[in-house]
Amino acid sequence: MAAFMALDAGTGSCRAVLFDETGRQLAIAGREWTHKSIPGVPGSMEFDSEANWGLIVDCIREVLAKAPGVKIDAIASTSMREGIVVYGKQGEELWACANVDARAIAEVHSLRGKGLEPRFYAASGQTFALGAAPRLLWLKRNAPELYSRAHSVAMLSDWIAARLGAPIAVDRSNGGTTGLFDLKTRTWSPSLVSDAGLLPSFASTPVYESGERFGEVSPAAARQTGLAAGTPIVMGGGDAQLGAVGVGAVQPGDAAIFGGTFWQQEVNFGSPPSDPESRIRINFHSVPGQWQAETIVFFAGLAVRWMRDAFFPDVKREAIAKGLDPYAVLEEMAANVPAGSNGVVPVFSDAMNYSHWINAAPTFANLSIDPEKCDRVTLYRSLLENTAVVVRANLERIAAMGGGFPKSAILANGASKGKLWPQIVADALGIPLHIPVIKEATALGASICAGVGVGVYASFPAAIEKTVAFERVVDPRPEYLALYADVKERWTKVYGAQLELARGGVTESMWRAPGD
Repeated sequence: MAAFMALDAGTGSCRAVLFDETGRQLAIAGREWTHKSIPGVPGSMEFDSEANWGLIVDCIREVLAKAPGVKIDAIASTSMREGIVVYGKQGEELWACANVDARAIAEVHSLRGKGLEPRFYAASGQTFALGAAPRLLWLKRNAPELYSRAHSVAMLSDWIAARLGAPIAVDRSNGGTTGLFDLKTRTWSPSLVSDAGLLPSFASTPVYESGERFGEVSPAAARQTGLAAGTPIVMGGGDAQLGAVGVGAVQPGDAAIFGGTFWQQEVNFGSPPSDPESRIRINFHSVPGQWQAETIVFFAGLAVRWMRDAFFPDVKREAIAKGLDPYAVLEEMAANVPAGSNGVVPVFSDAMNYSHWINAAPTFANLSIDPEKCDRVTLYRSLLENTAVVVRANLERIAAMGGGFPKSAILANGASKGKLWPQIVADALGIPLHIPVIKEATALGASICAGVGVGVYASFPAAIEKTVAFERVVDPRPEYLALYADVKERWTKVYGAQLELARGGVTESMWRAPGD
């Protein structure tokens, strides 16, 4: 039976995961990493390519040790999007940054001041908030000697492949997040590169579709990693897009919700959609010939973790002592709070507004001093409900672009493990949610790419039939739909007022994009 290795460079960690051709996970290894700020450069988050490559090598070797004798038929990589690597003309690595790098505030303001952002968004589906152009311009202005040696740019997933022995190249799903691709042609836009004031050679990096074989493990990389020299390397893609592949969202109209630290909503389109208000991010799907509208709920999972640690340390300790999942215990407690959380309105993430990406200060509004109606468990449930209504607001904005509201969705990642949170989301959306068996969706998506690239799967849909299964369906309870519509309406009004306080500097925004 064929086996494939997925290599995943996330924001906070890297992983190597080994799957067989049925999607069964054979072995996994991970390492945490951090991205250091440069003293005197606010917002900078460098990517230490040498140290981090060592961690990836460790992961690969650990997986090989855990699965002795397994022949790896192909490898594909995935990564956080927006993280970029700059190369010289001879393919030498010059500079890299993580997706959370936010140093280029002045460059974002400069590009916007020239009136370029509307055209860039219309052409690429991206704004300057997380794009490559401002960061590359920062290099041009602040590290001119380094910039003078620059020739090409690629993504962190591509960096992994290049380190293994593949040529420097990019895929559409990750490369498109540079903001320098054309939505219609699905490749680099020389005019966008030129208009941004960047080197023309930045548009010369070869482009492949996810699932295309384009290299093999070199003898040098084989000696480092323990992989067999000549093992095929297949183009992977961006983490969210490969996550959609890994849960089977590969057809136009499919919708996937990923509930982790950030909650992402991905809706597939058969042609590039358009948002006249520039609120929705438009990406290339990893599946050839498809696009995705993407929205994000900021720090939804992180906010729940904060509540667990700050408000429920006793519950956490007792649950761990009993061998229980603290989140499962908290869900049991929150299930006793009435739907609507007795009117408490949390203010954390706003609905997606890609052109003005700013969130209000974290707040709980409309608290009651009646301990029977408002205690720590009430606040916890209100956070779960708040995530659900923000997802609803995001999906409504996508629906306004054409295609209508999804008739069902896939819910994956950590939030899908519980029972209460998925039920609240289903109730707030009014649609059934399908929960996949495999929780490592992004890594599975990379594994599927590897299998497609070497012909084990005839296509992405064929691979999905063989690898993706669902453990349950969470059906909505119609009697709650109107209640959560009212919760959403009140949240919208409260959030608008709180956002004005953050814009005015009265309170501190939870997060805002560079330049906003």
